[in-house]
Amino acid sequence: MPKELLVTLARWAAALVVCSGCATTQVRRMDVNEVKDISGRWNDTDARLVAEEMIQDSVSRPWLANAVQRKGSAPTLIVQSVRNNSMEHIDTDIFVEELQRALINSGRVQFVAGSSERGDLRAERADQDLNASEETRKDHGQEIGADYGLSGAISSVQDKEGGEAVVLYQVNLKLVDVKTNQIVWNGQKKIKKNISRASATY
Repeated sequence: MPKELLVTLARWAAALVVCSGCATTQVRRMDVNEVKDISGRWNDTDARLVAEEMIQDSVSRPWLANAVQRKGSAPTLIVQSVRNNSMEHIDTDIFVEELQRALINSGRVQFVAGSSERGDLRAERADQDLNASEETRKDHGQEIGADYGLSGAISSVQDKEGGEAVVLYQVNLKLVDVKTNQIVWNGQKKIKKNISRASATY
């Protein structure tokens, strides 16, 4: 192979190595309340807006005053399931945790652990029966029963043509009396988005 060709190939190889490090990634810290829509899909802002409105609506309805009057203290809630029936992957746990946190901090209601958490706690008490001292052991049968179950669903409807789409998200939540199966509160929040792109990639 001619010497000139070897030199040329070596230069190309060196250039490729240098250019492989040319691409840079820029990261900017954002305020958690800053709104920035990139894809148009469900995001943290949507979850926050829905949680805020649902909280405000749920604690202002007659069921809460009636429950406090009947029980003499803050009612106890349990999260059952919030299903994702939309066309997207939505982590409903983030939304539910935000809702639960704000309701607990309001002091108007209290929550007990859900089914998966209860299983872990019951296993811990069973382990304490064998391994913990009598002074620190936690007895079985001392759990607080929930007065109301919180459940719901997130759904979406999409209309699209070419590079434009309109997406409607609808969140429905309800509280059901565990004793009577009566629905005491039913909340709904809708978010509608118009999304335009240069090329249709929906």
